[in-house]
Amino acid sequence: MGDKASKNDVQRHYKGLQSIVVREFEPADEPEVQRIFYEGLMEMIPDTAFRGLRHHPESLLLYAAMTVACLVITMCWWVIGLLPAIVLCGRYFYSRRVIHGYLEQAMSRDMGHIEGFYMKPSDSCLWVAELEGKVVGVVAAVGQSKSGGAVELQRMSVDQSYRRRGIGIALGRKVLEFAVTHRYSSVVLGTIAYTRAAHRLYQRLGFRCVGVTNGYVTPGATWSLLERIFYRVRYYHYSLYVQHSEIAANGKH
Repeated sequence: MGDKASKNDVQRHYKGLQSIVVREFEPADEPEVQRIFYEGLMEMIPDTAFRGLRHHPESLLLYAAMTVACLVITMCWWVIGLLPAIVLCGRYFYSRRVIHGYLEQAMSRDMGHIEGFYMKPSDSCLWVAELEGKVVGVVAAVGQSKSGGAVELQRMSVDQSYRRRGIGIALGRKVLEFAVTHRYSSVVLGTIAYTRAAHRLYQRLGFRCVGVTNGYVTPGATWSLLERIFYRVRYYHYSLYVQHSEIAANGKH
């Protein structure tokens, strides 16, 4: 697909008077990259446990049926009063368990071996964003030979203290440039995030949602009965055809 860019190649984006530097990962960055990745994942626990609930009417219907069943069986109103708290605690517990299982898989697969997984193959790369001399964001790209010449945007995360400064846009554009340089036909990504900010970011980059998988089985899930009751997420599929992107158009001039 082409040679990887020079290790000294950096990209600067200006947000006001602050310069965002996007560059390739170096081994010394690993602790900060893993910290940002970990903290981003931990934010997914309340997101899937609480924010995601309103996106799943089938779960709300199930919990309503459980409430009626408890009322019929126990005839105790105090038990019914406790049930919403029990449901929320159950959702938090199982969301936390699944997300931690996903973290363990990621650390054993790629995020614990960044140099070997992302930097040595020619069809993948991981970049960091620096602001004020500090690593504040991360994103990766991995070529998908079985997806018709697509590259997948992965592991995008920005330090919570540095958001709303254009860092996510700068990281996303780096992946789009990688796709153009390596002649991929499209860039794809998937997310279980329910926060509007994440989806607005992808849309600003030019991605469009091409499908939603309801009841997605997250890597790290055990798929036990209780887990299926209390943990249920949607997986949003996004795609962007590189030739239609702003970066590809600028590259032709």
